[in-house]
Amino acid sequence: MDPVLDNLDLYWSGFLRSLGICLWGLVGSLALGTLIAAFRVSPIPSLRWFGTAWVTVIRNCPLTVVLFFFAFGFPELGINRSYYVFGVSALIVYTSPFVCEALRSGINAVSAGQAEAARAIGLTFTQSLGQVVLPQAFRTSIPPLGSVLIAMFKNAAVVGAFGVGQDLFSVGKGLANAQGYDALPVLTGVAVFYLLITLPAGAILALLERKVAIVR
Repeated sequence: MDPVLDNLDLYWSGFLRSLGICLWGLVGSLALGTLIAAFRVSPIPSLRWFGTAWVTVIRNCPLTVVLFFFAFGFPELGINRSYYVFGVSALIVYTSPFVCEALRSGINAVSAGQAEAARAIGLTFTQSLGQVVLPQAFRTSIPPLGSVLIAMFKNAAVVGAFGVGQDLFSVGKGLANAQGYDALPVLTGVAVFYLLITLPAGAILALLERKVAIVR
């Protein structure tokens, strides 16, 4: 493990960079996925069609295709950003349909009487969804959402391989290729630092699930 110990500062900076990708992906995919889920259950046909098309198309595309679309498709449209912005945006877009479907299952688990009661007291669809249905749906959806988010954290490594730079994957690649270290200990170090992201995240989600189960 000498390559890891000798380059601990590089691994730490790569860890922070990868953690930033994961956190941006977490916030962005939850926000976008919730919006698409609202479209999926909307009473407006055009919004339902858009939500269904979004989920069907993106969920069935590989992450690498989405990444290349952002990196090489958008510049042809005059949209130029850094690989970091494109990579994080692609990760958010790719994860959003999975978040949407996990959340939609929670929405469907909420009793129809809840929404009917909300409409009976004069709440609009948006108000009843945001104030009555979604808070309950999020509690129900925590287990599948947790699985989606853990998978998203691991997909952040693919974003790193795409060329974001200074993340854990780039650190490992640089040490193995440019500096000539053996690949096995270098990649073991990369895996360990990714575990420092995924294992605490899994523990937090498990704790949250138990808390919610007590509330229910």
